[in-house]
Amino acid sequence: MSKEQFKEFVKTKPELADYVLDGTMTWQKFYELYDLFGSDDSIWNRYTKKSKSSFSDFVSNIDVDAIQKHIESAQKALSFVSELTSKGGSDVASKVAEAASERPISKIFGD
Repeated sequence: MSKEQFKEFVKTKPELADYVLDGTMTWQKFYELYDLFGSDDSIWNRYTKKSKSSFSDFVSNIDVDAIQKHIESAQKALSFVSELTSKGGSDVASKVAEAASERPISKIFGD
């Protein structure tokens, strides 16, 4: 088997690149498998089904209700923070400034 034949074989199976990119396999190992078993062997089934099944497994394992609950919680937290900063933020700052101005400096630092 020549390198050119292997390159043509790889072009028909682009999912092999995923294994190389994630470090599971190398092109050298794939070439050795190709050289030993050829292009029509069942050994390639395990490498060509991974990307398809992984994506479908990922999609089927998504819990839409849990995602919706997290989004609602984040929205509640953001609205709470927004209320605090828009209404209470100026009140808190004015109360701190008022309390500081009522006491002499020596009382503020505990002298």
